[in-house]
Amino acid sequence: MRVILVTGANGGLGQAIARDFIREDSGNFVWLGVHKATDKATALVSEFPERSAIVELNVSDPISWQMALKTILTRHDQLDVLVNNAGRHRDGLLANLDSSAWDDVLSTNLDGVFHGCRAVLPSMISRRQGRIVNISSLSALLAPAGQTNYAAAKAGVIALTQSLAKEVARIGITVNAICPGYIETEALSSWGESEKTAAVARVPMRRLGRPDEVASAVRFLACREASYITGSVLKVDGGIL
Repeated sequence: MRVILVTGANGGLGQAIARDFIREDSGNFVWLGVHKATDKATALVSEFPERSAIVELNVSDPISWQMALKTILTRHDQLDVLVNNAGRHRDGLLANLDSSAWDDVLSTNLDGVFHGCRAVLPSMISRRQGRIVNISSLSALLAPAGQTNYAAAKAGVIALTQSLAKEVARIGITVNAICPGYIETEALSSWGESEKTAAVARVPMRRLGRPDEVASAVRFLACREASYITGSVLKVDGGIL
């Protein structure tokens, strides 16, 4: 049996990741970490009531992490995989960027990963095994204008991933990051057709990525066979970079 926690599990990417783990093995149990929006997570649990459950989790709050881990460990006494997927955008040019937009994006995208990794490590260290997969972004490697906050946060996720990977490598815990490119999720829902067309033109594969394609990469990095892969940054971007 493997116990998996996916944060941001009400969004399109989180849903795809959770569903992929459920389908991977009948012994997997997936916890859906959600905060405010819960409709899609509730629907997934209704579909797989014996294989999944919702846990209230505000990733930017360390106390919320402690409570979530207590809930999970009380029921299962283990956590094998953490997928730090929760994230948010508040894009804008830096000259006009409100301080709250900087704080909110850094708090969710970077602080949330820090709090999550710190919360799960005691359990993983005690069992001398574990998989942590952090969802970064292509913006961390190819920072666009208008995303100083988001790009900085996601670049920080990569640095955190690589540093932590070295700290826990000897005790059987791997820590890796994935950088998705343009993926068909709610993050692109506000884009007009011209913006999507322009984005696709920048992708050598000439299409947007699918959430399930990112989910497959997450599942690979979390599998037992990936035990010698740690500190890696895997792009899922159709060849942009």
